[in-house]
Amino acid sequence: MLTRDGSRARRSPAWARRTGALAVAGVLVFDAAPASADEVRGGQERVIRTLDLPAAWQVSRGAGVTVAVLDSGVDPGHRDLAGSVIVGKDFTKGANPPGVPPRRLHGTYMASLIAGHGHGPRGENGIIGVAPEAEVLSVRVILEDEEPGFRTFNVDHRFEDVVARGIRYAVDRGADVINLSISKELASKEDRAAVRYAIGKGVVLVAAAGNEGTREVAGAAPYSYPAAFPGVVAVGATDASLRRATFSNWNSSVLVAAPGVDIMGAGPGDEYWVGRGTSQATALVSGVAALIKAKYPEMSPPLVARALAAGATDRPPGGYDTGTGFGVVNAAKALTEAAKLARHTETAPAGQAHDPARPLGGGAAGPVKVIHRDERRIVLHASIAAASAGGAVGSLMVILTLVRRVRRAHNDQDA
Repeated sequence: MLTRDGSRARRSPAWARRTGALAVAGVLVFDAAPASADEVRGGQERVIRTLDLPAAWQVSRGAGVTVAVLDSGVDPGHRDLAGSVIVGKDFTKGANPPGVPPRRLHGTYMASLIAGHGHGPRGENGIIGVAPEAEVLSVRVILEDEEPGFRTFNVDHRFEDVVARGIRYAVDRGADVINLSISKELASKEDRAAVRYAIGKGVVLVAAAGNEGTREVAGAAPYSYPAAFPGVVAVGATDASLRRATFSNWNSSVLVAAPGVDIMGAGPGDEYWVGRGTSQATALVSGVAALIKAKYPEMSPPLVARALAAGATDRPPGGYDTGTGFGVVNAAKALTEAAKLARHTETAPAGQAHDPARPLGGGAAGPVKVIHRDERRIVLHASIAAASAGGAVGSLMVILTLVRRVRRAHNDQDA
């Protein structure tokens, strides 16, 4: 069963705090009227500072990059996202009764953290995303808990491989980064193949490590997929102290972490929320990946992941732990590391690459000389060698005996 890893994944009030006029289902919603610029952008200040975004924006703002948001759908009309959203395929079609529109709550929230550009004069109002000039491709692969088709979606075999299909769809439509603020407990061969397909096409996948951090299995929190697939950037969440948030999964799949508690984001209909989860942390890291791909469009997914890890701050003792990975993502430092990596290539220069049609070592290999061993001759020579060794030992013994006799005769004469 697929679940979202963000603030709406659970309906407990502990997942959000009241900061605006209206609270809905444990997630806070700012009504458009009473929400001022200071309430929204000011609420983002901690995240902006932690990720060192002002310095990163001097280098890249995500222009020319498409981030696919595989989620519950994105509201293309939200004032902080207007003009930046392409509405892609809905892989959940048929789960809801006919005529029921998608709510697009969680997906809009994630998209705003990645590519929100604000609104008003100079875009100073509303949500500013990590990559405000990036484009969002909305791919609907999950329903909100409150939608009438939610149960059908989670039990009907028609929707079993929606994530795998969504990944392939996003890749084929030019996504540079895929945000996966979703998870499921069991991996499938279809998901694994889709991940391999995306990475092979140079697409960076960023996924949530999951919110079951208080549930321990074999000494660590459970693994979540697709985050735990090799090659996927698995993201944990930190609290206000930049330590692992109590809900965030801790296992060896976690590569990096990002803020995931009290995160301001946008909702459908020009609303604003504050929530927590590894979903939010994942969206922030996807935004940083978008900044890197905008500056270095040919950089491969493994090198982007390396830049994210190498540029992390607040590293744990020893440099790595299963809670926050290599540390908290820093956009400016990640771009600096990416600049170093961009000087290298994963393929040999022209003329130096090995021709797979030829054997290693250069040049054509000559015929292989086959040597036949004559076992009888080997035994004969071994016998001769043994006899020679025995004769040598016998000769040595005779010499020693003669030496002793000469010494004894010499001693007798002296006496």
